Parts: sequence; C-alpha cells; structure tokens
Amino acid sequence: ANTLIVHRADMFGLAQLHQIRGRIGRAKARAFAYLTTDAKKPLSLSSERRLQVLQSLDNLGAGFQLASHDLDQRGGGNLLGDEQSGHIREVGVELYQQMLEDAVASLREAGEEVVDRGWSPAINVGAAVLIPEDYVPDLNVRLSLYRRLSDAENTEGREALAAELIDRFGPLPDEARQLLRIVGIKANCKIAHVERIDVGPKGAVLTLRNNTFPNPMGLVGLIQKNHAFWKLRPDQKIVVKGDWDTPEDRLKVAERITADLARVAGAA
Repeated sequence: ANTLIVHRADMFGLAQLHQIRGRIGRAKARAFAYLTTDAKKPLSLSSERRLQVLQSLDNLGAGFQLASHDLDQRGGGNLLGDEQSGHIREVGVELYQQMLEDAVASLREAGEEVVDRGWSPAINVGAAVLIPEDYVPDLNVRLSLYRRLSDAENTEGREALAAELIDRFGPLPDEARQLLRIVGIKANCKIAHVERIDVGPKGAVLTLRNNTFPNPMGLVGLIQKNHAFWKLRPDQKIVVKGDWDTPEDRLKVAERITADLARVAGAA
C-alpha cells in the first residue's frame, strides 16, 4: 500500500501521526499520506501546530526533531525531578554521564551502597512552572536553561540566572518566576532530606528520604513548637495543616516549611 488517509488527524498526537505515516512507503516506493480535518470545526492552536510540524518533518532524522517538538508542546512533566525521563539532549550530557557512572559503579561494587548524588525532590503545589515558548522561542535554548536551573542550588546562582533571563528576554512571566521558586524549594528539600512535598488547599504532606532527617531532635523540637499545625505520622510523614487556596499561597507555604526544615537540618 502506498496511500494512507487519516480521518480527523487533529484528534491524534504528534507521535501517533508520525508512526501512522510511517506505515506506508518502503524503499523506492513513493507513498502519500492525506490528513483530513473537520471543515465545520475550527482547529485548536495546538492541533494546527501539530499538523504543521508533521508536514515540515520529511527528512532523515525527523524522529528526533519530532520528539523535541512533542516535548515542547506537551511539556516535560516534572522537568527537574526523578519522574522525568528522556534522551541525552533533554537531561544534558553532564547529567547523563553522571547517571552512567553511578550505574557502572553500582554494578562494580556488587550491591554495595553507592552515594546517591543525583536524587531530586518532587514538588507539587499546583502551580504552572516552565519557561514558556513565547518567552524563549528557541527549543535548544530552553532546554539549556532548564539544565542550568537544575544546577542552581544556591540563592546567588538562581538570582544570577533570573537576571540573565530578564536581560536577554525581558520581564519574567509568572510561570518562569514560579519555576525559579520551585528550584529554591528543591534546594531546601535536599538539605532537609525531603524527598517529596505535596501542598493542597487544606494542608501539606512531606515525605522524608529513607525516613531519615539529619537532625532528629531538632525536628522533634520544630514539631513541638508548631504542634497546633505540624504532626509526625507513624509512617514518618510530616503533615502540616493550613488553608492555602491559591497556587501562590501554596508556593509561599512550601518555601516557609522547607526553609524551616533546612535551617533545623543544617544545625545538626
């Protein structure tokens, strides 16, 4: 077969359309793929963009370009956390090399504990955190900025990067400003061994990495001081009660809680 018709192509994802289109055309046989849409329904901006991208990718190596466009349109999820996956271009050569070295060391040491340098806390506050495409149009530049953000573990580094963004691209949009704050929260979490923090409208739950805290007595004192709101559950999760209706409220409380924990952890 050398002809394919896709009905309502706007309902498919970019990767799906690329795979479907690849079902026809082999060797020297020229093939044709017709993508149809509903003439009575206007295309959404994202659907139109997907079809334009697919139309433009007709060369060898298009699969890699498509993956980059797909990541750009759908988002990368937890870009700075353990849940993110992908190829070298997304994580950066340095991080990929570190991951490879850790894996090799783990095999060589035959089960002995390997120092985990690369773990990253998961932060969930319900806020949009990204570098928008209309702020930094170039995909490669955005990926480079994400990698630099993941390395900005101190306040000075984050402030310097924010100043650079403003100088190069203009005032920070809310999403980028919130992303910088999330990176700061992650830095506090690493100091306090907080593996995950989920903040909702009625409270926050914090999970400690391996159920340990660098300064156990300091943690007990902090919880006792704030006993009306802070609790340590039997499963070693920390629960903080509160009313935080907006993402901005939840960001502020995540900053405050993790800063308190980092301060106590650093006093060990």
